[in-house]
Amino acid sequence: MPRYKILIEYDGRPYSGWQRQANAPSVQQTIDEAIHRFSGEAALTKGAGRTDTGVHALGQVAHFDLSGLWSGDRIRDAMNAQLRPAPIAILEAEPVSDIFDARRSAVARHYLYRVIDRRAPAALDIDRVWDVRKSLDIDAMQQAADSLLGKHDFTTFRSADCQALSPLKTLDRLDVSRVGSEILFEVSARSFLHNQVRSMVGTLKKVGEGKWPVSRVRDVLDARDRKACGPVAPPGGLYLVRVDYASDAEQAMDEEEQDQA
Repeated sequence: MPRYKILIEYDGRPYSGWQRQANAPSVQQTIDEAIHRFSGEAALTKGAGRTDTGVHALGQVAHFDLSGLWSGDRIRDAMNAQLRPAPIAILEAEPVSDIFDARRSAVARHYLYRVIDRRAPAALDIDRVWDVRKSLDIDAMQQAADSLLGKHDFTTFRSADCQALSPLKTLDRLDVSRVGSEILFEVSARSFLHNQVRSMVGTLKKVGEGKWPVSRVRDVLDARDRKACGPVAPPGGLYLVRVDYASDAEQAMDEEEQDQA
């Protein structure tokens, strides 16, 4: 059965997250229904990341299978027509190999967290940024962020509801920069624990405010205790920006190695 890959942009505010819910609207369900309306088939999309309630995406990736043969452009345009007026857009669509899996084939995920620290409220970005209204020290936050890079037990930054089998993750990037009154946290890893990015941003904010010394963030990490964490940053400032994938050959080799392990 042909498999298709789609690149998705969405405003997470009206949804209970990516994952289908029994009694609440989700991005996944909205997309599945759009596929059914244009194709007549009941498809189940599988996404690269299960974004939480209120979290946005600039580059979420999903795949689904259909019995019919469609061009990528036809799928993109047909889905966008069926999605209106939902704040979801299919940016790209293409047929892919049946070994492609939006979640399992991913080799890196990239997130952006936006903070505005000016005194005036963010009138045009309500629930799209964390509006803190107090000046933050980005140099101190970057120094603290550097202590989180690499492979660690991130239990401190893990939600109690996290279903990951292990708290060990490798954080490849955590850059803090300023553009005017906006502070950007750019974060990359192969995978993340539930609420990990928002928990790290909330902890770094304590440093930026001057309430915690830079050295405390490493202590918080080493504590491996959720109670040591700073506040969890609100979901509206978080964006899934991009998902990177291995080639088909690399994916096939990886699956063969897993089978032999």
